[in-house]
Amino acid sequence: MISIIVPALNEEGSLRATLDSVCAAEGNCEIIVVDGGSTDLTRTIAARYGPVVTTTPGRANQMNRGAEAARGDVLLFLHADVSFPERGLAAMERALTDRRVVGGNFDIVYEGRFWFTNRVFALINRWRRPFGIFYGDSGIFVRRSVFEELRGYHPLPLMEDYDFARRLIQRGRTVCLKEPLTVSARRWEEFGLLRTTAAWFFLHVFYYLGIPSRWWLRLYPHIRRQEASAPPVGTAAKAEWEP
Repeated sequence: MISIIVPALNEEGSLRATLDSVCAAEGNCEIIVVDGGSTDLTRTIAARYGPVVTTTPGRANQMNRGAEAARGDVLLFLHADVSFPERGLAAMERALTDRRVVGGNFDIVYEGRFWFTNRVFALINRWRRPFGIFYGDSGIFVRRSVFEELRGYHPLPLMEDYDFARRLIQRGRTVCLKEPLTVSARRWEEFGLLRTTAAWFFLHVFYYLGIPSRWWLRLYPHIRRQEASAPPVGTAAKAEWEP
């Protein structure tokens, strides 16, 4: 069984559509929404679809807590503002029949009024895919045994998905499924393509240089204050995590 874990914080506007798309998919799964302390109707909406886990905010913490509550032998971490493909579960099951595959992600397309977002990301995806680079918005899935071996997500306020994907790639073979997730372009629409792309670039520079994560948040002033409460991470701490 596949456990679909959705971290959420004040996502009443998008969560219902996301969970409806998961329910429409063909396959055996459970849905676990992990709420980080919403003050809107997020928990009420989520409770209609399955168990709701409440924990302290921070996407890494929420996803780890969801994994603890999950019953499946495959974990899929899904953002609360995506549309899941109808054949997505079947594609995962098919890919995981190869025991060499430890996990992977989905191709993505962006919705929204910025038509050039898809053009830009089509080029970015073409460039990064040979290197196995992917992020949480593309729906990361992993065998539970591998997730536990990797000790889950590290407590980063940002880049926790990229950090996990890098370790997953080092662990074994990963795949990118052609059934695309439809991802909200709200971040790009709100902050603009150039500004968001520049922040994305410098986050990677900071990550590789081991600059403490408290400095990363200056690039994303819109990040929720609660999500920024994860402990700062520098070079020494990151070295302890990675093999």
